[in-house]
Amino acid sequence: MTQSILDFHPAMRSDLSEFLDVPADSADQRSIKKLLLPLFLQVGTTAHSLHADSAGFWKVGQERYWLPRVIFRGENETGEPTIRLAIFAGLHGDEPAGVHAVVDLLRALEADPFFGRAYRIHIYPLCNPTGYEDGTRHSRSGVDLNREFWRGSLEPEVAIMERELMEHKFHGIIALHSDDTSDGLYGFVRGATLTKHLLEPALAAAEAALPRNQASIIDGFHAVNGIIHTAYDGILTAPPGSSPAPFEIILESPHHAPMDLQRKAFVLALTEILRHYRRMISYAADL
Repeated sequence: MTQSILDFHPAMRSDLSEFLDVPADSADQRSIKKLLLPLFLQVGTTAHSLHADSAGFWKVGQERYWLPRVIFRGENETGEPTIRLAIFAGLHGDEPAGVHAVVDLLRALEADPFFGRAYRIHIYPLCNPTGYEDGTRHSRSGVDLNREFWRGSLEPEVAIMERELMEHKFHGIIALHSDDTSDGLYGFVRGATLTKHLLEPALAAAEAALPRNQASIIDGFHAVNGIIHTAYDGILTAPPGSSPAPFEIILESPHHAPMDLQRKAFVLALTEILRHYRRMISYAADL
């Protein structure tokens, strides 16, 4: 049984006072509370379409951690089939751009309810909270969580995310990352054959904020126009053997670019994916 944020977080039960009392110039620059405050405020002001809770809990020593989950439910007065998507961010603790970008995406969806109609989007904004606190790629156990999926991992964060992926059978899965070796945007495509046709317009739209990486080799993989068709073993993917296969996209921003531009690029790419996927679904229904 899930709980709302108001149920399990004492700061939320006291009108966010604990979050709001954190000074803007606090020396604690790796505070999960500060990072997630804009997300909680967004949920609190748009309760009709957003629900926040925890996908699961675990302990590291005496500290208790949780995997936050926000669910966006778009309006659906026309009876369109519900489109279930998942967006994962913060899987590497030193890549906060995706965490900030999902807040911007939710604001965009709230500003234009028609755009998000019929979508049910599960957002996992901080998948590696101990890594974020420590400012490291790895979790506090020293593991790269994005090499652990579907390998019988004992990492609690991975087990929680695998359970979510199995339970909800998403039509599409998107992961947000930042690459400190890249000077431009790029992405990986997996799963459904239509995936490339979603990523190409997404990258094109995002170029309004940041350039695309046009190198023929990116992160050790062959790439064409910033699109890679292979990936590392053990990355976050749909459950093996999923049928029908969901589309799977990994978006990578250049880590050293200004944060505001990384956020803008992610939102431009994500909104284009939502727009094109709805169009593809509508076209398929008319065949």
